[in-house]
Amino acid sequence: MIVTSLPTFIACLLVRAPYGRYHDQASWIYGFEMNGTLAWVLQECPTVVLGIVIVLFSPAPLIKTNTVNLVLYTYFMIHYIHRSFIFPFLLRGGKPTPFVLFITAFVFCAINGFLQIQTLATVNSYDETWFSDPRFLIGSFLFWSGLLINHHSDHVLRNLRKPGETGYKIPHGGAFEYVSAANYFGEIVEWLGFAIATWSLAGFAFAIFTFSAIGARGYQHHLNYLERFKDKYPKNRKAVIPFIW
Repeated sequence: MIVTSLPTFIACLLVRAPYGRYHDQASWIYGFEMNGTLAWVLQECPTVVLGIVIVLFSPAPLIKTNTVNLVLYTYFMIHYIHRSFIFPFLLRGGKPTPFVLFITAFVFCAINGFLQIQTLATVNSYDETWFSDPRFLIGSFLFWSGLLINHHSDHVLRNLRKPGETGYKIPHGGAFEYVSAANYFGEIVEWLGFAIATWSLAGFAFAIFTFSAIGARGYQHHLNYLERFKDKYPKNRKAVIPFIW
């Protein structure tokens, strides 16, 4: 993930992956189209499945015997249970997902899910003093702050249009006052917090890759807002990182 982060960042800056608001740019090279809700559930759920399987079938998994490992595992699973089985059904007017993009996301979630859960189940072992370690405290604060920003931003986006309305609107409120991709900013903060709280190579690899992939996607959204709304779009609003980028 670390090695592919820079190429991923560049590719996502140069190419607008044709799903969501860019669905109309899809071509045959991306394969047949799947129902958006179904694709989202299937691509995210490998992480949850692996999270259960590894705990049940790994010999003496640390998650069963170590309270800190269990807490960090719970952080990770809370995010993906929501992403897999709640978030997709809250979406309004979801667009189809091309198969190539679905399978790419599916493979990533499977690999990353294995790395994160396996690290907490069999590799990293924390003693009880980790709960008072600054890395755990700062990381936990960032994780939960990012999670709240992410959920609030998703709520704002879902409620931009009234029933029967179509088209795009400028989001306001919360982190949207500072960045165009507030939901992505929240997720970047979330996984940076998780990396610090776990202090693991797997966690930092995930945080770096997350920034590369959705950070670049967020910049594309920023450009899209500028194209759509021109002078009406808030001039002091950055793309992904408040006050910086």
